[in-house]
Amino acid sequence: MKQSIAKSPLFRGALVVSMMLALVPQVFAMHISEGYLSPGWCISWGVICIPFVVAGLIAIRRQITEAPKTKILMAMAGAFVFVLSALKIPSATGSCSHPTGTGLSAILFGPLVTVVLGLIVLLFQALLLAHGGLTTLGANTFSMAIAGPLAAFGIYKLCKKLGVPKAVSVFLAAFLGDLITYVVTALQMGIGFPETAGSLGATLVEFLSIFAVTQIPIAICEGLLTVVIVNVLDKYAKENLAQLRAF
Repeated sequence: MKQSIAKSPLFRGALVVSMMLALVPQVFAMHISEGYLSPGWCISWGVICIPFVVAGLIAIRRQITEAPKTKILMAMAGAFVFVLSALKIPSATGSCSHPTGTGLSAILFGPLVTVVLGLIVLLFQALLLAHGGLTTLGANTFSMAIAGPLAAFGIYKLCKKLGVPKAVSVFLAAFLGDLITYVVTALQMGIGFPETAGSLGATLVEFLSIFAVTQIPIAICEGLLTVVIVNVLDKYAKENLAQLRAF
C-alpha cells in the first residue's frame, strides 16, 4: 500500500511542490503591504470576505466528504498558489508583480474552495515571508482569493458552454483571473488613497500603470503553465478529475 502511494504521480507532484516551498526566498511582492490601508478599509474588506470564507469552508467539507481522494489534489492546488504568488518580479517603475496561481484551483474545485486556500496562503505569507500583512489580509483575500478566482471560474464555465477547446478555456481562465486580481488590487489602493493623483480615476490609472508592463506577460505565462499542469493531471489523475467533474 505504501509503495503504491509512493509511486503515485500525485504523491510525486506533492513532493516536488513541497521542495519548491522550502526554497522560496523572502519576498515583498505586490500584495497590499502592512499598514498601507486605513483601519476603516482594513475592517471593511475583512467583513466583506467573511461570508465567502464561511461558504468556502462548507464547500471544502462537502468536497472531502464526497471525494476523499481529492485531498492531495487540493493540497497541491494550495501549494501551487503559495509558490506562484510568492515569486517576485520587479516592474519597470520599481514596484513588483507576481502570478497568483488561483486559476488552477478555481477550475478544479470552484471559487469557494479557492477562497479558503487563498486565505491560508496569504496568512502564511504575511506571517512567514512578510509578504502582504495582517491588517491588509481582508483586502488581499478579496482581490486574490475571491475576485480573481470568481472571474477565472466564470470565464472557464462560459468557454466550456460555448464549446471552446479545453486548453484555450484553461488559458483564458488563468490569464484573465490573474489580471482581474490586479485590477481589483489597484481599485482597492485607489479607493484608499484617491488623493494620490487628484481623483479616484486618475489614481486607479496610476496604480494600474505601475505594474501593467510586467503583469500582462506574467499572466500569459501563468495561463500557459496552468494549461500544462491541467494536461498532466488529465493524463495521470483522470480518476481524481472525474470525481471533481471539472471537465
